[in-house]
Amino acid sequence: MSTLGNSANIFWHECPVGKLDRQKLLNQRGCVVWITGLSGSGKSTLACSLGRELHSRGKLSYILDGDNLRHGLNKDLGFKAEDRAENIRRVGEVAKLFADSGLICIASLISPYRKDRDACRAILEDGSFIEVFMNIPLEVCEQRDAKGLYKLARAGKIKGFTGIDDPYESPLNCEIELKLEDGICPGPSTMAGQVATYLDDKGFLRHE
Repeated sequence: MSTLGNSANIFWHECPVGKLDRQKLLNQRGCVVWITGLSGSGKSTLACSLGRELHSRGKLSYILDGDNLRHGLNKDLGFKAEDRAENIRRVGEVAKLFADSGLICIASLISPYRKDRDACRAILEDGSFIEVFMNIPLEVCEQRDAKGLYKLARAGKIKGFTGIDDPYESPLNCEIELKLEDGICPGPSTMAGQVATYLDDKGFLRHE
């Protein structure tokens, strides 16, 4: 294993154009909107709807989708606990860079373990990690099963599947919780509007 990260010969290089300059240029504040929840809970759908909503308001965002990232950045990782932790660590570091660039980074991942999500929160400035919990019951997610993964997991063809034979640890203090209302899931645009309103209220949609 590389020991590069422990080297005493690596130095941080500061550049004259900083985060505040970029935020002023974009007229927004960089942050990370971290969407977590079970497979089939609607994370990617919300991420895309939120990206569209922000775009309509003239705000620049970028989506880091868990499945998409496993086609490139994280294609060398599996789904064992240590691989899941490294997957989230990498995404957290990339999300931090996007936030530092002044963008609103929308990260959409199951991210089942609380300690891994908390580690991502810890590397960001106070208040700039917005955890959005898609609190959709397992039975609803399993009924949707758009990718057919729950069926495979129930049949024993996928091992370590979150919600079936691997745990999902719900957030304890998330900024936003989205759940069924009278047994019905709100539409993507409605949920995206809730998140966008939170960002606006917290001052992320302007640079001051």
